[in-house]
Parts: sequence; structure tokens; C-alpha cells
Amino acid sequence: MIRPPNENLLRLKPLLRAAPVLATVLVCAGCTASQAATPEPAPSGAAHGQASFSTRTPAGPTTTAATPAPTSAAADQVVVIGDSLSTGYGTSPDTAWPALLANTFKTGSHPLDMVNASVNGSGYVSAGDGGATFLSEVTGAVSRQTKVVLIFGSENDIGADNNQLTKATADTFAAVRANAPEAAIVVVGPPSYTDNPEPARLQVRDQDRAAAQAAGVLYIDPIEEHWIMGNAQALIGPDGDHPSAEGQRYLGDKMEAILRSVLPS
Repeated sequence: MIRPPNENLLRLKPLLRAAPVLATVLVCAGCTASQAATPEPAPSGAAHGQASFSTRTPAGPTTTAATPAPTSAAADQVVVIGDSLSTGYGTSPDTAWPALLANTFKTGSHPLDMVNASVNGSGYVSAGDGGATFLSEVTGAVSRQTKVVLIFGSENDIGADNNQLTKATADTFAAVRANAPEAAIVVVGPPSYTDNPEPARLQVRDQDRAAAQAAGVLYIDPIEEHWIMGNAQALIGPDGDHPSAEGQRYLGDKMEAILRSVLPS
């Protein structure tokens, strides 16, 4: 802001006309004082609580810039493709096994960025909420930054035509490879809560496993490994189908072991 002249400066006007050099010195001195008194505006980010850094060199002795603190290791992205067994249906999204793993891997030398693309009612063939299938989940969530794609399920495909299921699984695996050529792919088949699963469930399991083997994809069989069997009363909720909070922790332990075996070292 330009200040109005004061009486002292008015008395100096004849002297300023007679001595231009002195006038120049006085004017420049006034500019310097004015600039020093004017506060530097804060960066726009500071108004939103963001950290702000000034590139202006401060007056006074030269100082050495502080060394930035070391950042944590970059997180590897893991995308979960699945159905309501992975969304937290019957409990809550915060207690679903992908959310539990996100907390488990949040800190440490190998953090993970867990992306849960699962949709209730979906499968390789079965269309879930919003018409989602495992293929559309892959298309929407898997990218070149993805390190691991874990596909879990789905019993929702029970009753699907065998040829249609074979094509849908192959298309899903191909989409993963197209979107994330370097990503590891793990397929976990549908579980059974009894040691005598119905033939239609076994048929879906067999179709999924054959498609995974044809594509050279790692396949984990919860039925063969007896997941949940013998402890369904504690691990499955009141609807008899979806995991309880304890069941989600159980699945989280299983999936953690799988992820640690395939994550890049």
C-alpha cells in the first residue's frame, strides 16, 4: 500500500529537486522499508490445513536445508475379486477379511494396499449387485500397479452352464493378465461347510480348478483343505451362509498365509 507523504518529506522537496542522487537514495530506502513491512501472503494450501513450504530465501545467515525424513516402503497393491463372502455381508465391511488384512499389512517392511472389489451376488457367470461379475470387477479395479489378484468363489455360479462357466473363468483370467501382466493370480475356489458337499458345488469347484490349471494360475481348494468344516457353528453366521466376525478372522488368517507365499520379496 502506498502511504501519503508526511510533513517531513514535504519539507525535503526543495532539497530533493536540488539533489537527485540523494532523492534516489531516499526513495529506494523507502521502498525497502515498505517491502519489509508488508507480510508475505500464505500459500493457498495452508488455508485447508495442508503443509506449505516457501521457496523464498530467508534473510540472515545461510542455513542448510533439513534432510527429509525417510518414507516407508512402497505398498504393493492387492486386488480382491469376490462375492458376499468377501464384502462383510452379515457383519460389516470393516470386519470383512480384506479389511482385516489391510490393517495387518498397514505397517512393517512390506505394507499392502488392499483393494476389495468384491460385490454381493457376483461370480464368474452370476451377475450380482449392479450386474457385476468377476470379469467386471477385474476390469474396474486391476491395473498395471497391481501386484497380486486374489479371486475367491463363487458358489453363486452353482447351476451355470459348464461351457459358459469355462469361458467366463478364462475371460476373467485373461483380463487380469491384460490389465496387470506382471501380477500374480491366485484363485480360491468356493468353500463347503460340511465334509459332504453337494454335487453342484463340486462341479463348480472342478470347473474353476480346470480353468485355472489351463491358464497356469495357482488354484487353492478350500474343500480339499477342509476350510471351515467341523467348525461352522462358530465361523458361519445365523443365516447359515455368510461368515461371522470370527469366520472373517479365520478367512483372514488363511488368505494372509496365501498372500505371503506369493508376494514379491
